[in-house]
Amino acid sequence: MSTSRKYFGTDGVRGHVGEAPITPDFVLRLGYAAGRVLVKHEHLPHGEHPAVLIGKDTRISGYMLEAALQAGFAAAGVDVWLAGPCPTPAVAYLTRALRLQAGVVISASHNPFDDNGIKFFSSEGFKLPDDIELEIEARLDKPVGCVDSVRLGRARRLDDARGRYIEFCKSTFPTKHTLRGMRIVVDCAHGAAYHIAASVLHELGAEVVPVGVAPDGMNINHDVGATHPQCVQKAVLEHRADVGMALDGDGDRLVMVDRDGEIYDGDRLLYIIASARARKPNPPEGVVGTLMSNLGFEQAIERLGMKFERAKVGDRYVLERMQERGWTLGGENSGHIICLDAHTTGDGIVAALQVLSALRRRGQTLKEAAEGLTLFPQRLENVPMPAGFDWQNHPGIAAACEAVEQQLGADGRILLRASGTEPVLRVMIEAREEAQVRQHMNHLLEAVRSAFGAG
Repeated sequence: MSTSRKYFGTDGVRGHVGEAPITPDFVLRLGYAAGRVLVKHEHLPHGEHPAVLIGKDTRISGYMLEAALQAGFAAAGVDVWLAGPCPTPAVAYLTRALRLQAGVVISASHNPFDDNGIKFFSSEGFKLPDDIELEIEARLDKPVGCVDSVRLGRARRLDDARGRYIEFCKSTFPTKHTLRGMRIVVDCAHGAAYHIAASVLHELGAEVVPVGVAPDGMNINHDVGATHPQCVQKAVLEHRADVGMALDGDGDRLVMVDRDGEIYDGDRLLYIIASARARKPNPPEGVVGTLMSNLGFEQAIERLGMKFERAKVGDRYVLERMQERGWTLGGENSGHIICLDAHTTGDGIVAALQVLSALRRRGQTLKEAAEGLTLFPQRLENVPMPAGFDWQNHPGIAAACEAVEQQLGADGRILLRASGTEPVLRVMIEAREEAQVRQHMNHLLEAVRSAFGAG
């Protein structure tokens, strides 16, 4: 079987609604193809149908895509449980808890409302394995059929999906601790956690100020949520809150803000979690980050006595490396944080509870808990790149990179990587001093632009 991907990216199938592949006819085919693959792999008692759970975020296109998916699965002889709007990690949890064969999420995460996507979880609550995704892709090229009427799948609504997931999130917070006395702003990005996150915090004792909890189908991620932390930052200062937390549209990404309005990205939050666990019996052996994780974060993790490894950018690759190493902590500076001893996937609410638990256990503020970490100044530039340009073997770019790396030594690093979604080369540099970042970035950009211009 070919290992090339035609439709699936690192996080399922995603695109602009109404344009291939996010069209009703394709999504119906996708449901049918996924259903046929599931039927093939599941060995259930005679007469019992495979079953999948479908959840979605709050985009208006979710209604259309949900109906198309449901029709495709039913035609393949697969039963469907409809969870309605719920975070991506809720689908992962509920699929496992209900012993279903797969979970499906209709979401484009932090993208604008007119994008959408489809991603799958296995029966164990992990992202679908590569070989199964490739098998679904191969099946997509075949015609859509329909099983006999007696074997058609049924659909039912899971009315208590919200309550089940709220209880799961609360179960990841130590029973001996409470959030009483804390005022917390929570920004749900008008997304999938709009009716969940505030309830979790309130039931654990916090005074909650909810923001971004009025979805209208088109305002998801619009100037709110983890990709626009200025919203929660402003609310924290206005309400004199102890802490703020912002999720993205599908609830798997987290950014936090302290009482002074300072923003804490995924690196800082993961450090707080790791630091708290380093003080426990049997501390974590290591932490997985990505190529974009800050060098200061890497050095701080190593000072805790833990190993640190980098995976490719994408929570899928972080999870794969964690599983390979047998480690329980990993994440991205964008705010995807995975705690495998609490959940099978990145979960913004669960990650926030891990941070809040660390603060309560040690009687600290966010600022105090992060004192052992000093992030290096970092700058990222996107340079438009000619199609097919072999930047990795260009002598001018290689010479510039080598010169900068020699000057930085152990006190900085550079990273060049081609974007997987647009024709640009991403140029990143870190150093101990902001002046070094500016100086070396200018040198690299000059070399890259000169190479592209000559090419």
